[in-house]
Amino acid sequence: MPQNYNPSLSGNPQSATSQQYPNGNPDAAYNRPGAKNTDSCVPLHRTEEVVHNYNCEEPAPGNIAFRWLYGSNIAALNRDPRIQVVQYNEDTFILRQNVCVHWEAPFTYLLFGNQGALLIDTGATAEANYYPLRTTVDALVTRWSQMRLKKKVPLTVAFTSAEDIAQNRGQAQFAGRPGTMVAPSRLADIKQFYKLDASWPSGAARIDLGDRVIEVIPTPGAHKDGLTFYDPYNDFLHTGDLIFPGKINISNDKDYAASLQRLKQWKDTHPVKWIMGGHIEMQFVPGKAYPRFATYKPYERLLQMEPNLLDDALLSAKKVVGKEMALVRPDFILLNRVSPDQKTPVFPAGVPNINAPRPF
Repeated sequence: MPQNYNPSLSGNPQSATSQQYPNGNPDAAYNRPGAKNTDSCVPLHRTEEVVHNYNCEEPAPGNIAFRWLYGSNIAALNRDPRIQVVQYNEDTFILRQNVCVHWEAPFTYLLFGNQGALLIDTGATAEANYYPLRTTVDALVTRWSQMRLKKKVPLTVAFTSAEDIAQNRGQAQFAGRPGTMVAPSRLADIKQFYKLDASWPSGAARIDLGDRVIEVIPTPGAHKDGLTFYDPYNDFLHTGDLIFPGKINISNDKDYAASLQRLKQWKDTHPVKWIMGGHIEMQFVPGKAYPRFATYKPYERLLQMEPNLLDDALLSAKKVVGKEMALVRPDFILLNRVSPDQKTPVFPAGVPNINAPRPF
């Protein structure tokens, strides 16, 4: 009679209810509902293409287990990787451009489904020698497809804003890449691409990656072509420049407030674990942001934002409509009709004026 083993402790006999190594037991109590949809509960020794079930009862597990690379005082002497790659879970990767390559250090997100992949945003640098985005993405796609025995993985490249140069410059590297579709840059073409000609900005679209369907929500305001991507597998809202921990430059305050209202309603009717923006500019102390062009940011705030922060963002957006002002909040700063270098010496109630410690 074959002996049963705990897959995490190979060689240790377990109860007869657990499956035989190496499959794991999806019904075991230690596997949360979301974990049952990951590679930890499928065979390790595969002979045919792996097909995942992305319909989770809870957010798929994942974590950002260490801090982001924060640059150097002298950018030319920085030796960190040009792109920092974090594998959030088996089907989700978070990529950050080195802050010494471009001071905005934008984030891009690579999501996989059973029949394709989606790259959200492409960073602030076109030159592959300085910012090897395509090479990095190709390596991730190759590794992922080999592990799942996929013969091909079509790639869609989309933008939270095609007019924002910090989010779209890397798209040039994907020109001519086989099996790749790049979203257009003009607003009229964007509406047609997502079939939103008649419903912009109140409608929504979908990108089907193969059982992992990404919702596309028009959210103009920071940019006229702003989009937010909702991933129901991780329960993430990918918001780009609309809401992120930093100085948010509002281009149309009425559209901005309306988009936040739309996202708040979405958050109230859909599970949202985190808001994932396109940058980090805030420090870990409340209300303080790094200045533009800074390439050394040792005290950055976390990237991920709690969903209830949308309530604060909406109230704040309504306060700045029609005004020239910089509104300081603990996790972001709204700049409406003022310079991005606007000084904000007055901190409102609820935002303590604390300075970060001096870096060594």
